[in-house]
Amino acid sequence: MPAGEEPKRLENFLKKRFPIGYVRKVFRKKAARLNGKRAGPEQIARSGDKIELFVPFEEKAKKTKARNLQPLACDVVFENESFLVVHKPAGIAVHEGKEILKRHSLLGHLEMAYRLKGVHPRLVHRLDKETSGLLLVAKNEETASRLERSLEEGAVEKEYLLLVVGRLYPRQGRIEFPLPGRSGGPVSALTLYKVEKEFAEATLIRATIKTGRMHQLRLHFAKLGHPVVMDKLHGDFAFNRRFRKAHGLKRQFLHACGLGLEYEKKKLRWNAPLPEDLAKTLQSLEAR
Repeated sequence: MPAGEEPKRLENFLKKRFPIGYVRKVFRKKAARLNGKRAGPEQIARSGDKIELFVPFEEKAKKTKARNLQPLACDVVFENESFLVVHKPAGIAVHEGKEILKRHSLLGHLEMAYRLKGVHPRLVHRLDKETSGLLLVAKNEETASRLERSLEEGAVEKEYLLLVVGRLYPRQGRIEFPLPGRSGGPVSALTLYKVEKEFAEATLIRATIKTGRMHQLRLHFAKLGHPVVMDKLHGDFAFNRRFRKAHGLKRQFLHACGLGLEYEKKKLRWNAPLPEDLAKTLQSLEAR
C-alpha cells in the first residue's frame, strides 16, 4: 500500500484501483493476501502493507454490441470543488465490467469530461445498470474517503421510488432481513418504506435505505413476496411478462429520487423526477 495513505478496508482500497466485479471475484475465490496472509474484504490495509492478488486481471473487455457504443449522457445536478451529483439514466453501467469497457461506463464518461481540469472522479456509491437516479461522485480521493465514511455511518440519505407487485401491508414499516455481504456471509440491512399509491395489481413505494447492500431494495421486497416490477433477476417473471405487454415498461421500476447529506456544516438535498418511461407507466396504471 502506498506510503502516506490512510488506513482503510482492503475492499475499499482495491475498488479504487480495479473494477468492482474483479474485486468481488478476488474475495469470492479467497485470492487476496495481506502481508502474506489470506485476507477478507473487511481487513484493514495500512501504509506499507504488502497486498497480493492471485486472480489474473484481464484489462481488455469483450467486444460490446453496437448499441453500447452510443455517447453517454447524464445531467450534473450539483457541483462544487469536492464532489458532484449526477442524474444517471437507466441502461448505463456506472463502471466497467466483463462486457463493458470503461469508456462506455458513466465513470469513464466523467473521467474524460474532467480530465483537462485535473480531476479524477471517484464513485462514492453505485446504482444498478437498469436503475435511474441520483449518484454521488467525489472529485478526489480525500473527499471519496470522507463521503464513504458518511455512507457507512448512515449520514447520507438515499431515497427511492419503486413499484412492487401486489398490495403491501402494513402501509409503512421497516425491513431488516440480513443480506449477503461482500464476503458471502450475512450482514445487517435496513430499509424503511411508505406506500405512496396503490393500483389494482401493484403498489408505488417510497423507500429509504440505511445500509448499502448490493440489490438491497430488490432483495428486501422480493423477500416480502412483493418483488420490484420488471426485476429480471429477483422478480415475478410471469407477472413481468403480463405487465410489459399491458404497459410497455422494459426495465425494473426503480428510481433513486432523493439524495441528502451534511457537508461543511450545511444540509444539502437533491431530488430527481421520474424518467419518462416510469412516469408513463404510472399514467397507464391510472388509466386502467
